[in-house]
Amino acid sequence: MTKLSVNINKFATLRNSRGGNNPDVVKAAIDAQLFGADGVTIHPRPDERHIRYQDARDIKKIITTEFNIEGNCREQKFIDLVLEVKPDQVTLVPDAEGQLTSDHGWDTITHAHYLRETIQVFRNAGIRVSIFVDPVIEMINGAAETGTDRIELYTEGYAREYLINKEQAIAPYRTAAIRANELGLGINAGHDLDLQNLAYFAQHIPGLLEVSIGHALIADALYLGYENTIQLYKRQLA
Repeated sequence: MTKLSVNINKFATLRNSRGGNNPDVVKAAIDAQLFGADGVTIHPRPDERHIRYQDARDIKKIITTEFNIEGNCREQKFIDLVLEVKPDQVTLVPDAEGQLTSDHGWDTITHAHYLRETIQVFRNAGIRVSIFVDPVIEMINGAAETGTDRIELYTEGYAREYLINKEQAIAPYRTAAIRANELGLGINAGHDLDLQNLAYFAQHIPGLLEVSIGHALIADALYLGYENTIQLYKRQLA
């Protein structure tokens, strides 16, 4: 079954809006695991506007499932943090400085040399590497040349198109997944997946290993409760 990694950035956004430690981000990570999540994801940014670098160190101490740190590997501070904390997985995202949220995958052809060198740094440290990619065959082929263990399919396009034509929405992702399987790449996915579109996506993507979900899951938890929401998302993946 596809694993669910809960992105807890939104807990940190709420905490930082008032100062102090309420809600407690580390407790959010502990509870996500207790409530059935298969992993915890964080995405620290240089301005620490949500997850702080110290949060990564603190969460590492309590992780009993899988720990995924995603972020912009063009920032040396991010590379240093990942090598210090040594999560199970690092997901490399091509964010620009100050970007509100991730909105595109790597150009794995233009940045092939850079990605190969950077990925090897993390793999030498025993950290599994996933890179954010769009569902484009050329980018999947390029990803295989970088030495990455996995790709993470950027699913905003799917989520947007799903509301109009779900068959058309899933088509490029399924094609990309089939090619990734042929190349021996593990497949993750994330961005704008929710209770409405997740099951259909999971059913049509062969070899889907993990989804990372934050914004929609935490928004649902406000109404449905944190534990109940995690179980509802897990049910979509069953």
